[in-house]
Amino acid sequence: MKLQLFGPLFGCSLLVSISAFYSSSDDVIELNPSNFNREVIQSDSLWLVEFYAPWCGHCQSLTQDWKKAATALKGIVKVGAVDADQHKSLGGQYGVRGFPTIKVFGANKNKPEDYQGGRSSQAIVDGAMNALRALVKERLSGKSGGSGYSRQSDGGGSKNDVVELTDGNFKTMVLESDDVWLVEFFAPWCGHCKNLEPEWAAAASSVKEQTKGKVRLGAVDATVHQEVAGRYGIKGFPTIKVFRKGEEPEDYQGGRTRGDIIERAMDLFSDNAPAPELVEIINEDAVKKTCEDSQLCIIAVLPHILDTGAAGRNGYLDVMMKMADKYKKKMWGWLWTEAGAQMELEAALGIGGFGYPAMAAINTRKMKFALLRGSFSDTGIHEFLRELSVGRGSTATLGGGVMPKVHTVEAWDGKDGQLPEEEDYDLSDVELDDISEKIEL
Repeated sequence: MKLQLFGPLFGCSLLVSISAFYSSSDDVIELNPSNFNREVIQSDSLWLVEFYAPWCGHCQSLTQDWKKAATALKGIVKVGAVDADQHKSLGGQYGVRGFPTIKVFGANKNKPEDYQGGRSSQAIVDGAMNALRALVKERLSGKSGGSGYSRQSDGGGSKNDVVELTDGNFKTMVLESDDVWLVEFFAPWCGHCKNLEPEWAAAASSVKEQTKGKVRLGAVDATVHQEVAGRYGIKGFPTIKVFRKGEEPEDYQGGRTRGDIIERAMDLFSDNAPAPELVEIINEDAVKKTCEDSQLCIIAVLPHILDTGAAGRNGYLDVMMKMADKYKKKMWGWLWTEAGAQMELEAALGIGGFGYPAMAAINTRKMKFALLRGSFSDTGIHEFLRELSVGRGSTATLGGGVMPKVHTVEAWDGKDGQLPEEEDYDLSDVELDDISEKIEL
């Protein structure tokens, strides 16, 4: 019985004595979930961090050398220690599976490196100095650390197009923005987050271009910026949320490939974007500004105002606006002109033979165009544009392979047309007898 009692008592007293590996008088800084981000992640210093367990014999053997190394490196390199047996979440965050594990937190604090050197105080100091020299060399070359979204991606996009969001900038960048945001909350140690990273970066670049920056993709390191992560109840990684101004954020429910992300982003853009502007062709700039950034430019040639009046013309414009809204996700340009106002354009498109109203879709990058063969109506235009959007339909090369000359004309004033005034002739000086004689002759 005494032996049985002695065992547990001895074990308990041993745990008490070895659990306090480091004290405030040591140069080793005790780290825990409460101070780790502040002390290590947000620090500009190089850190060596030991993850230990009080019951681990190798950890006990390392203690004195770890203290000596910390004293030797004081003011040069920070040396810390985490009781990973007590703070399992912190150990798990950095993939700690054995004890002691030593990590080097250098340029990129979110992706520490494993220390591979010896366990004597001299070896630890040498390893720290080598890491310090590498850090200084990296800074001297202009390279920077930061999260995984700070450099170029191997996934076909630029990580610079993924906006790094923090506790400090989240409100102004996201909540007060008129743009739509897709925000990924990630953890650097998360495998699924690493798999998502190239897809997220590629999608960010594509979405930025297609929506002209109206839909943005951002990323929050939830292990660092715990205030904003906590505000939105982030408990797993990666978590993606959709933010629209004045609305509660919603969970992203789509797939995790770049195609899935882009598709959802374009749906969000379409839901929030106004219909594209319908521009009258009054000069060359109107065509250039509308078409240069668009895959297709839809151009209508409407009957002369004397043939339709204002009401008739507005009817045609209403049909165009309805179709522009229906296809606004495509980011096409929409233009119109009056018959006879831009004769070179009509000739290049071969419009004259089909009567008015007429419509053509031009790809200004390829200098190809297609003509509406059906009716100028909701149904006819929809069928025409649907065929083009899926890569079907008959196309031809624009005359000469260049955009035709566009003339500067007066913009329509929205009113009915007026016939030109007839000139009045003064016949008071004309001899009627002379006229009658000429007629007789």
